[in-house]
Amino acid sequence: MSDGPDNLILRQLRSMDGKLDRIADDVREIKGRVSALEQQYANVQRRLDRVDDRLERVERRLDLTESAAK
Repeated sequence: MSDGPDNLILRQLRSMDGKLDRIADDVREIKGRVSALEQQYANVQRRLDRVDDRLERVERRLDLTESAAK
C-alpha cells in the first residue's frame, strides 16, 4: 500500500520537473531575444546621435542656429 502514494508523488514531481525544464528553455530564448533587441536599440541610438551631430553641423554652416549672445 505504501507504493501507491510514493508513485503518485514521484509522477507529480516528474511532471513538475518537465514543466520547469520547458520554462527554463523559454526563459533562455526570451533572454536571447531581449539581448538582440538591446543591441538593435543601441545601434539605433548611435545612428540617431550621428544624424543629430550632422544636423547641428549643417545648421551651423547655414547660420540657422540662434546665437547665445542675443
